[in-house]
Amino acid sequence: MGWAQERAVLWNAAEGAESRKNARVAREYLVALPVELTPDQRIGLARGFARELTERYQFALDLAVHAPRDYPDSDPRNFHAHLLATTREITPAGLAAKTTLEMCDSHRRDLGLGPAINELLLVRERWANVTNLALLEAGVDARVDHRSLAAQGIDREPYPHIPRTAYEMERQGYRSGQAERIRAEYQSRVQARMERTAGPELAPRNLEDIRRAARENWRRMLDRPIAEPGDRAPPAASRAADDDFSR
Repeated sequence: MGWAQERAVLWNAAEGAESRKNARVAREYLVALPVELTPDQRIGLARGFARELTERYQFALDLAVHAPRDYPDSDPRNFHAHLLATTREITPAGLAAKTTLEMCDSHRRDLGLGPAINELLLVRERWANVTNLALLEAGVDARVDHRSLAAQGIDREPYPHIPRTAYEMERQGYRSGQAERIRAEYQSRVQARMERTAGPELAPRNLEDIRRAARENWRRMLDRPIAEPGDRAPPAASRAADDDFSR
C-alpha cells in the first residue's frame, strides 16, 4: 500500500478511477480539535479517528491537522483537522468499487443497509464520543455534543458560518455580499425567535434594540437601593442578554 502514502500518486489515482465528468472524487470531514488538549493529544485524536474511518469504510484518507492562523481577528482556538477520503475502497492493486457510504439508498437496501444519512449521523456521534474520551483522559471537564441545539434543549439560533472566501474578502478590506446576506438572515431568524417568545407587541425590532434593552435593564438593576436588614429583598434581576446578542 506504499503507493497510497504519496499524496500526488493517491489523488491522481482517485481522479483516474472516475469516468463521469461529474463524479465525486473525495469526501471531506472537517473536525474541530479541542483547544484544551496538547498538540500531541490533538494529533493523536485526529489520527485515531481517521484510523476508525478507514477501517469501517476501507477507503484511503489524507489527514491534515491545522493550527489557528496568525491573522488579526482570527480565533486563537481554531485548531482543526481536514480528513479527505477517497470515495472508492483501496486495495494493494489500487482503488476498487465505491464505498458503501457512496451508494444510493436503493442499492444500500439491496445489501441490507440503512439510508446513507444514518452513516453520516453515526460519524458525527462517533467523533463526539472519541473527543469526549480524549478530554476525559486528559483530565479536562469540557465536553462536546454532536446533537443539534434543539435536541439539546438549547433555545437559540446556531451562529452563522461565513465561508472561507467571503471571510478572506472581508479580512482584506473588501465587501462580501454573501457574508452580509448570511448575517442578515441570521439576524432575521433571531428576531423571529424573539417574536415567537415575547409576542409581536413586546419583541425588539432588531439586535440593536435588544442590546439597548439589556443595557437599560442592567442600569435599573444597579440603581436599586440596597435592602436594609429585615426588609424584603427585591427580586433578583434576570440576565437580559446572552451570547446571541453580545457577539
